[in-house]
Amino acid sequence: MTQLSDTILAPHPFGTEITQQQLIENFQQCKLWEDRYRQLIGLAKKLPPLADELKQQNIERSGCENRVWLGHQPLADGRLHFYGDSEGRIVKGLLAILLTAVEGKTPEQVVQIPLAELFQQLGLEQQLSGSRLNGVKSLINTLQEIASTYIH
Repeated sequence: MTQLSDTILAPHPFGTEITQQQLIENFQQCKLWEDRYRQLIGLAKKLPPLADELKQQNIERSGCENRVWLGHQPLADGRLHFYGDSEGRIVKGLLAILLTAVEGKTPEQVVQIPLAELFQQLGLEQQLSGSRLNGVKSLINTLQEIASTYIH
């Protein structure tokens, strides 16, 4: 069982300083794919790199072109803190979007969030390659599986 702690592992600005509403507004202003691409790269730069000791094999996710780590931490108040990193800038930006949507939510809230719809809203789904889209879907499934393990 994971130790409950108030010390946040791998803090990041997503879901707190950067909200889902801000993301939607920023991406809706993008008319061209290049603009959305720049938004993704900007998000990737705001996601701090994970410390090497957090890049454990048990949180490395397969199914993506780039190496991706997606970890979580149950907080004392019942909410979940998610954190992650990727070697690829685009994937890291996509991960940042997911973190924005799920950060600080209860497990019950996380399983209810229509994460795939968020990518449609942001105008990203049609721009991503099939393998990237599969990687995103794999991360979405992982987030929801993690959350569901905390629902009794």
